Amino acid sequence: MSRVAVIGAGVAGLAVAGLLARDGHDVTVYEKNARVGGRAGTIERDGFRFDSGPSWYLMPEVFDHFFTMMGTTTAEQLDLTLLDPGYRVFREPRADGTPPAAVTVPSGRAAVTELFESREPGSTRALDAYLDSAHEARTMAEKYFLYNPFTRLRTLTSPEVLRALPRLLSLLGTRLQSFAAQRFRDPVLRQILGYPAVFLGTDPRSAPAMYHLMSALDLDEGVSYPQGGFWRVVERIADLARTAGVTIVTEADVTAIRTRDSRGGRVASGIEWRDADGILHREDADIVVSGADLHHTETRLLPPELRTYPESWWERRTSGPGAVLVMLGVRGALPELPHHSLFFSDDWDANFDAIFGDRPEIPSPASTYVCRPSATDETVAPPDHENLFVLVPIPADTDLGGGGSDGTGSPAIEAAADAAIDLISRWAGIDDLRERIVVRETKGPADFRDDYNSWRGGMLGPAHILSQSAMFRAQNASRRVEGLYYAGGTTAPGVGVPMCLISAEIVLKRIRGDHSSGPVAESTITTPTQVS
Repeated sequence: MSRVAVIGAGVAGLAVAGLLARDGHDVTVYEKNARVGGRAGTIERDGFRFDSGPSWYLMPEVFDHFFTMMGTTTAEQLDLTLLDPGYRVFREPRADGTPPAAVTVPSGRAAVTELFESREPGSTRALDAYLDSAHEARTMAEKYFLYNPFTRLRTLTSPEVLRALPRLLSLLGTRLQSFAAQRFRDPVLRQILGYPAVFLGTDPRSAPAMYHLMSALDLDEGVSYPQGGFWRVVERIADLARTAGVTIVTEADVTAIRTRDSRGGRVASGIEWRDADGILHREDADIVVSGADLHHTETRLLPPELRTYPESWWERRTSGPGAVLVMLGVRGALPELPHHSLFFSDDWDANFDAIFGDRPEIPSPASTYVCRPSATDETVAPPDHENLFVLVPIPADTDLGGGGSDGTGSPAIEAAADAAIDLISRWAGIDDLRERIVVRETKGPADFRDDYNSWRGGMLGPAHILSQSAMFRAQNASRRVEGLYYAGGTTAPGVGVPMCLISAEIVLKRIRGDHSSGPVAESTITTPTQVS
């Protein structure tokens, strides 16, 4: 049994702590904030409970596998509701000011096929091929890439991978937007197929077509919602970690990773952290796992000579987008909005040029995502009120500032929030939306920097372009410090709650010396009482 210090109680930190505790280690988690969850946060005010982070429950098999490894099941931990419709797409108003009809994306392949046929007659065969290909790509990814620590070349030279290599190379060498455009003419259908790249922190014009696998999730399997919101998911992961024996210390700001000499190299020996009163503490550990932002971990918690990913490495990386988050409590009902809504600007290229281009700025109009969890969950808002979470992708730039309560954030962030509210009002035909807002909270890139130590204030981490995906992404172990590991969205396999759970499992595999490419066999997980 080893003593393990985990830095950060985000999803990845909590998950790796739970897995290592069940594997017999003595684990303590140190979290700088007063609450756990990291970017999967929550804000409570005046009877409203807002998720201030993830809101799409996708890749259910990853959650199923994680909960099984923790000795339980998803059904025991979460109350999932399948959303139908999955989401709705709103488009820019016409020249006369009237909005075109919204496109409602239903749940399940049969209903989605009807939608595609209604917009592009004769598209059924192309859609079937697209979704079949997405499923094949997803299966290959889960079996050989997502859970792979990439510590043995032979995991990538299996007969199945070699047979699929021409197809994989084609998908990696093609961009997602052009991949969809080659198969469908309708611009809205192309946007529906391309927008999932944004949830990977990437411009669909740059994302490898391999990521069309995302369409197998929302268009074929459908989208679910955990009752209580994603904060409920965080609570369950944290409670399972505690049950496994993990100690979680909040308001513990880790300031350094300690190391010692060992056989001519350096090995992790613990951490230093400050408590809420500013008192410095030192903790010994045999293993250190950082679930914090990788840029912060490498450039602030380690001396220059021990950095695997120094500042010069980050200067050559591409960041995902920043975000303006707007959380609104609204009086009265909003039947115009389903649980999930996407507002797509017509000039797709201009929107992404503004975010990712050489002269970044907040897009206008900005394609926007809106979640109305009160459509499905009566606990997130007071009676006769609605809960709205609005996300506007913007450049990752802390100079744009941060948010605040009721319009008190920085001018650029509040102006973007105002523009988003007006856009939703006009495009969805909710003329009195602004007058009905009773609670308003905003966040911007500076908040992501201050709250989560996010590189450049980004909401997700490095973008999933080809050179920052799979084995090309920052990996989960230090090359300079033995016993130092990394988990979370800024490392492999990537961004999103399912990827954070997988990153935790990769750390478990590395500590065990498991070089396999797929998920850990669930039968190999013990419980603390089984460890002698």
